[in-house]
Amino acid sequence: MKEPTKILGDERREFILKRLQESNEPITGGELAAITNVSRQVIVGDITLLKAKNEPIIATSQGYLYMHASRPTEAERIIACSHGPERTEEELLLLVDHGVTVKDVKIEHPVYGDLTASIMVSNRYEMKQFMGKIKSTNASYLSELTDGIHLHAISAPSEKALDEAEETLRKANFLIDLEQ
Repeated sequence: MKEPTKILGDERREFILKRLQESNEPITGGELAAITNVSRQVIVGDITLLKAKNEPIIATSQGYLYMHASRPTEAERIIACSHGPERTEEELLLLVDHGVTVKDVKIEHPVYGDLTASIMVSNRYEMKQFMGKIKSTNASYLSELTDGIHLHAISAPSEKALDEAEETLRKANFLIDLEQ
């Protein structure tokens, strides 16, 4: 029985890029490794090289995702939040239940400056996967470095959806009142 041929170097990176661009769903490093017959670590290196060439690829808890240019009809904004780690799931549920995509979390670190981590959750299933990864890896939340203070880049099909989500977060005491 003949072993599958490895896809090498530039050809493999071109294949990965095309695969990510054509997919509307994240693709895991393990899936890409199996398809190209290389290790997951080789894929991590390939993704790093593609990012160095300014390809808009992000790593999410569900896998790698190619960030196509935002649709002009999609509303976006940044919100400032504060809460302990025990309320993270509640915060994310309030947002996704309003049809909002939580794109990332950002903190201002005293040494490293702005630190941003991709989240990319837009429904309960993705949120549960994200929370499961946090728990299974025993990872810390970025906001733990700043006593709970953090920003989220969020998007939704309309400004109204964002307004409603923001009002729900305000009532649940998640938002930082910027007018104080």
